[in-house]
Amino acid sequence: MEKFFKIKERNTTVKTEVFAGITTFMAMAYILMVNAGMFANLPEVSYNAVYIATAISAVIGTVLIGLLSNLPLAQASGMGLNAFFVFTVCFGFGLTYANALTLVLLDGVVFIILTATGLRKKIFDAIPKSVKAAIPAGIGLFIAFLGFQNSGIVTNDDSTLVTLATFNLFRGNATWASIMPMLVTLLVIIVISVLSIRKVKGSVLWGIIGGSVVYYLIGFTIPDFYAGFSETLSLNPLTAFVDFGRESFMKVFTEGFDYSGYLENNSPASLIILIATTALAFCLVDMFDTMGTLYGACSQGDLLTQEGEVPNMNKAMLSDALATTVGSMCGTSTVTTFVESSAGIAEGGRTGLASLVTAGMFFIAMFLSPIAKLIPGCATAAALIYVGILMIKCVKDIDWADISVAAPAFVTIVMMPFTYNISYGIAFGLITYVFIKLFTGKAKEINIGTYIITLLFMIMFFLTH
Repeated sequence: MEKFFKIKERNTTVKTEVFAGITTFMAMAYILMVNAGMFANLPEVSYNAVYIATAISAVIGTVLIGLLSNLPLAQASGMGLNAFFVFTVCFGFGLTYANALTLVLLDGVVFIILTATGLRKKIFDAIPKSVKAAIPAGIGLFIAFLGFQNSGIVTNDDSTLVTLATFNLFRGNATWASIMPMLVTLLVIIVISVLSIRKVKGSVLWGIIGGSVVYYLIGFTIPDFYAGFSETLSLNPLTAFVDFGRESFMKVFTEGFDYSGYLENNSPASLIILIATTALAFCLVDMFDTMGTLYGACSQGDLLTQEGEVPNMNKAMLSDALATTVGSMCGTSTVTTFVESSAGIAEGGRTGLASLVTAGMFFIAMFLSPIAKLIPGCATAAALIYVGILMIKCVKDIDWADISVAAPAFVTIVMMPFTYNISYGIAFGLITYVFIKLFTGKAKEINIGTYIITLLFMIMFFLTH
C-alpha cells in the first residue's frame, strides 16, 4: 500500500486517507438521490434503476481515478449534465432515454480519443476565457432554477412564464399540504448553509436527511398524508437491482440506436447535426468541469507540480472518459470528477487510497435504495439550489469592466436557465465572443478552433430550430 499510493511521501497516513474518503462520500452522497429523482421524470426509467446505475458508475469511476492517477478524487454523474440529459435532450429535443445514452457513450469515446491524442488541450484552448469562466455559473443558475421548480416555489404563469407560488392559506387553491414542502425546501437551504459555515462535513447530505425527517414529522398534521404509504413502501434492496437490469443496463445498445421516433417528425440531416452538436456539448461541459475540478482540488491540497500542473493529469482525464463510457452502459448521464472531493482533501486526503474508500462507501449505498427512496423531492430540491450557490462563485473571475469579456460571459450565464439548455448558453456565448472580436477589428485573436465550434453551433440553430 505504501509503495503503490506513496502515503509517507505525501505526508499522510492510512487513517487520514480513510477518514478523507468517508468525508468525500458524505459530501457527495446526495447525487444518488438527486440524480435518481431527476431521471424519474422520464417515462422509460424508474428511480430505482437510475439509483443503482448512479452508484455503480460512481464506484467504477472513483476506483479508476484512484488507481490510475493516485489522486484523492471521486467521480459520479455530474450535476448540470444530468439536467441537460433529461430536460434538454429528452424533453426538449424529443429523444428517448436510450437515444440520449448513445450521446453520452459518444461523449465518452470522443473524450478517450481526445485525451489519448492530445487534442483535448487544443479544444480547451479554443474556448475563450470569458466563456470558460461563465460556464459553471450558468450551470449553477440552471440547476438552482430546477430546484426552485421541483420544490414548487417557482411555478408557471401565463403572462410572465414564471411566478412565485402562493404561501397564502386564505387565497386561491393554496393548502397546508402544498405550502409545507416549500417551507421544508427553504429550511434545508438554511440548514445546509449553516452547517457549511460551521465546517460540518457532509453538510448537503445532513441537510437532506434532516429535511426529510422534518417533512415526515409535519406530515402528521396533514390529513391523508400517509394514506397508502405502507402499500407503496418496499424494504427489499434487490428490487432496485431488478429494475436496473430491466430498465437501464445496456439499454444504450439494445434500444439506443433506434431513432425512428425522432425521425417521424424530423429529417435525417437534422438528426446527424443534433447528434454531433449535442455530443459535443456533453463533451465540452464534461471536459471543462473536470479540468476545473482537478486543478482547484489539487491546488487546495498542495498537490500541484512545481510547474503548477495537476499530477497525472492525462490519467485523471482518461479515468473520467472511461467512467462516462461505463456510465452510459449502466444507464446514467455523463460521469465527472466532483468538486466535493475538496471536502476529503480538506480532511487530509492526499492519495488514491481515499478514493478507494469513497468507492467502497458508494458500493455499500447500492443496498440502501429503499431508504434513499424515502427522501422527498423538496429536500433534494434544496440540494440543487445549494449546488447552484456553490457554482455561481466563479463570476468573481470575470472582468466585468471589459465589455468584450463581460458580454460573452453574461450571455453564456443567462441563456442556460432562460432557454433551459446548457449547450445553448455555451453556443450563444461563443457566437457573441466571435462577432464582438470581428466587428472590433480583433479577428486575429480568435482561435481557429473557436471558429469551427461556433460554426457547428450556428449550423445546429439554423437547421434544427
